[in-house]
Amino acid sequence: MFDFQDEEQDTIEQDSPSNKEDEKDDEETHQKGYLERMYGILRDFCRKHKTTLRYIIWGILLAGYLAMVIAACVLNFHRALLLFVITVAAIFFVVWDHFMAKYEPRIEEFLSPGRRLLDSHWFWLKWVIWSSLVLGFILWLTFDTAKLGQQQLVSFGGLLTYVILLFLFSKHPTKVNWRPVFWGIGLQFLLGLLILKTNPGFMAFQWLAEQVKTFLEYTDAGAAFVFGENYADHFFVFKYLPIVVFFHTVVSMLFYLGWMQWIIRKVGWVMLVIIGSSPIESVVAAGNIFLSYTVAPLLVQPYLQDTTRSELHAIMTAGFSTIAGYVFSLYSFYGISSTHLLTASLMSAPASLAAAKLFWPETETPKITVENAMKMEIGDSRNLLEAASQGASSSISLVARIAVSLITFLALLSFVDAALSWFGNMFDYPQLSFEIICSYIFMPFSFMMGVDWQDSFMVAKLIGYKTFFASFLSYERLSELVYLREEAGPKFVNGVQQYMSIRSETIATYALCDFANVLSLGIAISVLSK
Repeated sequence: MFDFQDEEQDTIEQDSPSNKEDEKDDEETHQKGYLERMYGILRDFCRKHKTTLRYIIWGILLAGYLAMVIAACVLNFHRALLLFVITVAAIFFVVWDHFMAKYEPRIEEFLSPGRRLLDSHWFWLKWVIWSSLVLGFILWLTFDTAKLGQQQLVSFGGLLTYVILLFLFSKHPTKVNWRPVFWGIGLQFLLGLLILKTNPGFMAFQWLAEQVKTFLEYTDAGAAFVFGENYADHFFVFKYLPIVVFFHTVVSMLFYLGWMQWIIRKVGWVMLVIIGSSPIESVVAAGNIFLSYTVAPLLVQPYLQDTTRSELHAIMTAGFSTIAGYVFSLYSFYGISSTHLLTASLMSAPASLAAAKLFWPETETPKITVENAMKMEIGDSRNLLEAASQGASSSISLVARIAVSLITFLALLSFVDAALSWFGNMFDYPQLSFEIICSYIFMPFSFMMGVDWQDSFMVAKLIGYKTFFASFLSYERLSELVYLREEAGPKFVNGVQQYMSIRSETIATYALCDFANVLSLGIAISVLSK
């Protein structure tokens, strides 16, 4: 009786909820220990073979991306052209970097016998090369002049005149190193010949300019949301200034990723090798193709205090000779050819170094090496979103400065024209204005560029606006002239010329494509002196 009760009691105790919970806890503990052991084994395996696994993952992603590119090109190559170009360029430069990093000493060793042979015969060989280049240029100029007229000779004579003037007013005329001068002008000439005289080159830059313009037009989405659907009615404030913010945001993100530094280093290295300019000059000149004259020097800000006077002069000259991406968008929206704007900014980089080294030759020993100049800081952003936020915030001061400057300059210009008209009225010449004064001052310079004689006064007015005020005003007036020509109205109304020839408009587009004005000079001095 009692034994049966004890057994029954034991059975009840074994089947009680507390025992079931204990068994469940033991099972969960066992499973948890198993998972921990498996996780430890997997972690140790990943740590041991992390390099191999990284290659496998990247290989799978790359294979998937290439398959996507190939599929897109097969479906519609024209539609996938941008993706194809980006892919080919990225693969080329990545392979190039890997190849040079691994085999550069072997390449130098392989080329050293040829280099020694070239150095031993360089005294007479350089004269053969220069004579061939000069002869080829003369033949090209002869055939081009026969085809397009004597206006080409005027442009060539103007180039020689500018070179002579720079040499006469040079800081050290007897110490000019002619290599950067000739190669800078030569590289500009080759770029112009490739882009403007060949259909593939022109079509490639036209396509690239359209891609840049299309990319910057995505700002309209944000502008329409903030300012309303009629934001374009106030073109400059609600259409253009948001582009400045968007451009700075994108550039800040590219800097965080390291892509912008990588591109600038490549272009700077090319100018360093070809032109022979110093490393810091080459890097800043390359940066000015993409950035503004206030941002590009910050690429090498830690080394600015060690620059020579000639290098500092070249840095400022390069900044004034090009335009930034956000300015490119404004000028193209004015109706100016985006292809010519992009070409002008690219060609101005080597030409600015040539002019700078001719006007202020190097008489000191540069302290900055190639390694130092090619080192560019990524920034203090901790992630990509913070980089975008900092880029947008940093553009606020620039946006305010642009808006305030234009308000001030337009008001000042109106006052100057009124004062000049008042003064001229005393001598029965009430039409006296700032435009007329500039037309006489800058007319010889515009004519030497190759502008038609009857158009040289109009181009001179635009150069005057650009020099004393801002390029915004010059391109705004140039766009009005382009519109009048396209309307095909009478060229002269009451004896006043209404528009110019296409050739004169093109030359004016290149002549105005820079930051060379009094305002930019003051801003650059304040930035570089910090």
